[in-house]
Amino acid sequence: YKIWKKNTPFLYDTVITHALEWPSLTFEWLPTKDCHSGSDYAMHKVILGTHTSKTEQENLIIANVKLPLEDSLVTQKLYLDNTKDAGGVGLLTKTDNKIEPIIRINHEGEVNKARAMPQLYNVIATKSPNGLVYVFDYTKHPNKSSLGPQLTLQGHNKEGFGLSWSPIRQGWLASGSDDYKVCIWDINAATEQNSTLGALHTYYHSNVVEDVSWSNFIPTMLASVGDDRKIKLWDTRQETPTHDIDAHSHEVNSVDFNKQEQNLLLSGSSDKSVGVWDIRNMRVKLASLEYHNEAVYGVKWAPFSGSLLASFGNDRRVLIWDLSKIGSPQSEEEAKDGPPELLFVHAGHTARISDFGWNLNDRLMMGSVAEDNILQVWQMSHSVFAQEAPKVEE
Repeated sequence: YKIWKKNTPFLYDTVITHALEWPSLTFEWLPTKDCHSGSDYAMHKVILGTHTSKTEQENLIIANVKLPLEDSLVTQKLYLDNTKDAGGVGLLTKTDNKIEPIIRINHEGEVNKARAMPQLYNVIATKSPNGLVYVFDYTKHPNKSSLGPQLTLQGHNKEGFGLSWSPIRQGWLASGSDDYKVCIWDINAATEQNSTLGALHTYYHSNVVEDVSWSNFIPTMLASVGDDRKIKLWDTRQETPTHDIDAHSHEVNSVDFNKQEQNLLLSGSSDKSVGVWDIRNMRVKLASLEYHNEAVYGVKWAPFSGSLLASFGNDRRVLIWDLSKIGSPQSEEEAKDGPPELLFVHAGHTARISDFGWNLNDRLMMGSVAEDNILQVWQMSHSVFAQEAPKVEE
């Protein structure tokens, strides 16, 4: 971490390290970006939650993140650290708060996961330890309001962390939990009189379901993964999976459909690898990405590229990969730093990472949250991206 801190100016265009009041188990960028004329900053929004270990009222949080406009990054890089360990880089240590919670909504139990509906990003689904899935419209909640959720979705009897809105069918939501179930709801079925919905479809694994992901191209296609080491592909028009694959040698913790290439799918596993799959032939992986030295808990394709993806593991690192570099020639020296497809190592966290996400507006801008209350917003240097400059280890 200390080496990482020293090397920050060479590796990043932006790093903001922010200590939250409570750890967040969830992180997602909202698709908004507000620019005011004459300002070199834009206002982005993120969704966070609290995990207070039952000591206080839990909240779903919408926060503003103030980031420099891309054009101004050429002249000034941004490194901010509001934590106690504020030594090290500080090219722009202005005191104005870059990350500021603007809406706090009371939540039943900690927020295991929160995801915004892509078509109406003010509508946010959350997963609670009580097994229920809640839906909030944050425009209907003044800050610190004790108003309850707009909808309550029933179907699970244990908690879980898998949650995915359909990018195609507005209002379709999938969830995976520790009760071995995948539940799907269509929230359009709710009425003013009835704000509780049962599941429209329920699918099963033989162990804990860790994650779910909808296809960005095929409206009826959903992927689910779990501790049974399987990837299952579902067609919502039928009750049995179209594919049922033994995907890894250990639990599969994360799954994500590509945003640009309709046939590409990612899986992240406790076997420390990231699997890349072509859904037209699930018998064999297209690639296995190996550099994490502990279980992989999250995988996400970049929104703006068919070949870029990120993964995070129990090793406290976020890795960025570029599939177009697989098989590129390497010197022995280069090979020591990892395979050619490993583009970047973010080693800024000193505790286990809980969730992460790609910004939908600024290329290469990421956010990640860890168990020690730290939220980091970071962007690897465009020069690293352009020139394949050296990767740096902690």
